[in-house]
Amino acid sequence: MLEVTPSNIKYAERLRCEILNTIERGTFSYADYFPQSNLARRFGHVKTNITIGELLRDFLDQIKATREHSTYIGYKKVCEAHLIPYFGEVALQDLKPAFIREWIRGLQVTSKTVSNLLIPLRAIIEQALNDEYIKSNPLDKIVISKLLSKQTSKSNFKVDPFDKNEVKAILDATHHEQIRNLFQFAFFTGLRTSELIALEWEDIDLAHGIINVVRAVVKKQVKGTKTIAGKRKVMLLPPAIEALNAQTKYTFDLGKRVFHNPRTNQPWETDHQIRRTAWVHTIKRAAIRYRNPYQTRHTYASMMLSGGENIMWVASQMGHVDTEMVMKTYGKWIPDDSAKEGYSTVTNWEKFI
Repeated sequence: MLEVTPSNIKYAERLRCEILNTIERGTFSYADYFPQSNLARRFGHVKTNITIGELLRDFLDQIKATREHSTYIGYKKVCEAHLIPYFGEVALQDLKPAFIREWIRGLQVTSKTVSNLLIPLRAIIEQALNDEYIKSNPLDKIVISKLLSKQTSKSNFKVDPFDKNEVKAILDATHHEQIRNLFQFAFFTGLRTSELIALEWEDIDLAHGIINVVRAVVKKQVKGTKTIAGKRKVMLLPPAIEALNAQTKYTFDLGKRVFHNPRTNQPWETDHQIRRTAWVHTIKRAAIRYRNPYQTRHTYASMMLSGGENIMWVASQMGHVDTEMVMKTYGKWIPDDSAKEGYSTVTNWEKFI
């Protein structure tokens, strides 16, 4: 509160005249003049540090009472698994197109999936525009198709796994043991290529047959996993452990990254580098029909499910938030008598093969 002085009285008179003038012109914003007042939000035009996470939770509360339960559950999963972990602490006023672009570039999904993931975010931004909390929509400057890599195409997500004979042919056709170790580990863990590249020796517990997936390499930059489910423990099958044991002599003493490009003796930087320098040539030497490297992940999933592994366990291993994606993507590989408990393939590998 200002002291009662002649100069402050004149200041208050000028401020009063200014406020009355803006009210008369219809441009008065309560928060412009009284930003710390508890009444600012009630009177609109809020200059606030409210976060995207708060707005998304408000959005979920609103649709819970107005939309179908299945719709609410779907949006809740999107918010909790994707949007809130990345944008939750960002203030509404600070949400810029560049930040959204960075998130989209790190996704390994189709443009249609990106559009679906953006639905809740788009809803709260449009509401903020209507309420005049912000003056422009950062999503208006986003062109999804220009942000996804060429490798992130529909063909990458078409499930076309290799069979056991093809997997053996690929591994036998590798020209260097480090390449074989990389591909063998990929086939028998189901990790995304970005997760394989980022894997470090400190993430591995060979004594217990477990790895901790906590990061990924996106655009040559090491980042944390994009979703809560993506950060996970993966139980290793015997072939995956075998690959790690074989890899120790190459990179263990160097610390840090597990898998290196044998041509450069440096860690792999991108999935495109692996595809161009190792994958394409190996598939050609194996004399089998070409599929992209992402099919190693599909191969793992279909192999586990067709072997009767528990669906929830497979979803957890692969970093999915629930079984919905697994059921939708790999349904035809799921037998009617799939296991009720997880990791049966880990404990009964000899019977499985």
